[in-house]
Amino acid sequence: MAAAQLAKIFHERYHSAKDGHRVTSIHFFGIEFADDLRGHTIKDICVAADVPVSYVTEVYKGMPLSELVKIKT
Repeated sequence: MAAAQLAKIFHERYHSAKDGHRVTSIHFFGIEFADDLRGHTIKDICVAADVPVSYVTEVYKGMPLSELVKIKT
C-alpha cells in the first residue's frame, strides 16, 4: 500500500477516535497495517496524516503485536 493511502487511513482513524482512545487507535493501526507499514518511514506517514510525530513509537509498538493477535470482524 502506498504511503499516501496509509496516511489517509491513519488520519481518519486518529482524528475520529473517541477521547481517551487515541493511543489505542494508534496501536491498532500498527497492528492492522503492520505488513503495509514495513518499508515506509512511519515519521513521514505521521506528518502526512497530521498526527504528532511523537506517536511514531506507538505505531511501532503495535506492529509486532500483529503476529500475536487476531482481529475480530
